[in-house]
Amino acid sequence: MLRIKFSGPVMVALLLVQAVFLLLLYSRQNVLSNTEEKPRKVHLLILSSWRSGSSFIGQVFSQHPDVFYLMEPAWHVWVSMFRSSAHVLHMAVRDLVRSVFMCDMSVFDAYMPRERNISSLFQWPVSRALCSQPMCDRYQHNGITNETICKNLCARQPFSKIQQACEIYSHVVIKEVRFFDMKVLYPLLADPSLNLKIIHLVRDPRAVVRSREQAVKALARDNGIVLNTSGTRVDDSKYKVMQEICRSHVQIYETASFKAPDFLKDRYMLVRYEDVVRNPMREITEMYKFANLKWISRLEKFIFNITHGEGPRKKDQAFKTSSRNAVNVSQAWRTSLAFSKVTSIQEVCKGAMNLLGYQLVNSAAEQMDLSQEVVLPRRRYQFSWTGE
Repeated sequence: MLRIKFSGPVMVALLLVQAVFLLLLYSRQNVLSNTEEKPRKVHLLILSSWRSGSSFIGQVFSQHPDVFYLMEPAWHVWVSMFRSSAHVLHMAVRDLVRSVFMCDMSVFDAYMPRERNISSLFQWPVSRALCSQPMCDRYQHNGITNETICKNLCARQPFSKIQQACEIYSHVVIKEVRFFDMKVLYPLLADPSLNLKIIHLVRDPRAVVRSREQAVKALARDNGIVLNTSGTRVDDSKYKVMQEICRSHVQIYETASFKAPDFLKDRYMLVRYEDVVRNPMREITEMYKFANLKWISRLEKFIFNITHGEGPRKKDQAFKTSSRNAVNVSQAWRTSLAFSKVTSIQEVCKGAMNLLGYQLVNSAAEQMDLSQEVVLPRRRYQFSWTGE
């Protein structure tokens, strides 16, 4: 038998090579293992309509330390192309939303001046991620932020830092009110580079109208886009916009419930605003679970304060999320809207109200009787993928 003898130095060298090889192999396997175990970035779209409590739900997510949140970035599309209709703008809105989910903020180049900072972005101070480290040093990364303070101290941050901030978060959440058809979102849901989930937030149309009446001027341009008036601002005294909003809620819900493609499975959640304000902790816990977010105990105080306050004192704070008694707000339409208005709203939104669990009132007496419930009990909504 042939035997090969190695000298001492050669043997040591071989052992060192073997050790280095094993170390490199172990390191590579460890890197691969860590890569495989790292969870995918979650992209969450809060899909709603104006004055439906979506800013409040947005804050519930925005204040979570794992979330990068933007409120209605597609506002920039509508402002730039206000002579078009909502349906014509769907693709431009969808493309912008996809880019934001991917943390590609160059998409705003088409809608903003070249020289810009963070204050060029619509409603930027409501985003905790844009008011805290590393975007701005005013707050710690995991702190609860204040919109007013942030606006005063962080407005001059470079716009380019937004993309850098977005990339460090495990969740990107967008609140949007400019989608009227679930099928428009199919390319995003089918996109393998996205991990998209949708929370569809609805609210009693009568309460929505009561809130819209407090922001008539602010909504006039958007109304024109919804009604395709070629740039003319309009009010909604005849509830044509509400009719479109209610129709879209029905279309979105029915598509998810009865016509859902496979890629929508377990990625759609219907939430009623009234259920959230009556039992915030239960509903928010379920939304966090749906979005794969861990519960953060310090958020409990924030949620309690924002749902049990006295409300804003200034009437010009139409789009400001503030502390208020949310249950009282959800019922305010019953004592502030004329019954004739309520009748008109119920007529154009009857289908949506029946589908989503909002009881019609048949007289002024029924409307004013607060002991009579008009929001049917919360139920577990059935979807085609559950097989139930």
